[in-house]
Amino acid sequence: MRDLHNNLGIVEAIPPAVYDADSTPAAIDLLGFDSAEIVIHVGVGGITFTGTNKLEFVLTHSDDGSAYVAVTDADLIGVTGVSGGIVQAFKTAHAASTVHRLGYIGNKRFLKLLADFGGTHGTGTALSALVVKGHARSRPVS
Repeated sequence: MRDLHNNLGIVEAIPPAVYDADSTPAAIDLLGFDSAEIVIHVGVGGITFTGTNKLEFVLTHSDDGSAYVAVTDADLIGVTGVSGGIVQAFKTAHAASTVHRLGYIGNKRFLKLLADFGGTHGTGTALSALVVKGHARSRPVS
C-alpha cells in the first residue's frame, strides 16, 4: 500500500456552515506543492435556485497574493465553459447534497474560492470547500 497521508496538504477554503450571503474567501498558498484539487460540498438548497436567485463558486488565482484574476478553462481539469472564474453554478432546484471536484493546473501560487450568492436567499444553504494540495516537494506533510 502506498502512503498518501504524508503527501497531501488539506486546507479549508470555505468553512462548513449554512450561508445565505457571499463567503469571505481565504488565500490558499500552494507553495511547496505541484498540484491542487478543489472539493466543493453543497447541501440541499435553502431556496429553489433560479437564474436570478443563484449560487456560484468563483475561483481566482494570483502570483503575489494580492492581485487576483479569474481562472480560465486552461487552468482547470474536470470543468469546462468557465467564464469570469465561475467553476460551479446552481441555478435550478438542488434537492440533494452533492460533492464537486476540479483540478487546478494553473501556475499561480495563490488561490481564492468565493461562494457568490446572487438574488435573494431567505433561507441559507449548507456548504463547504477544501483545497487538497498534492505532489508535495517536501515530505512528510504536517
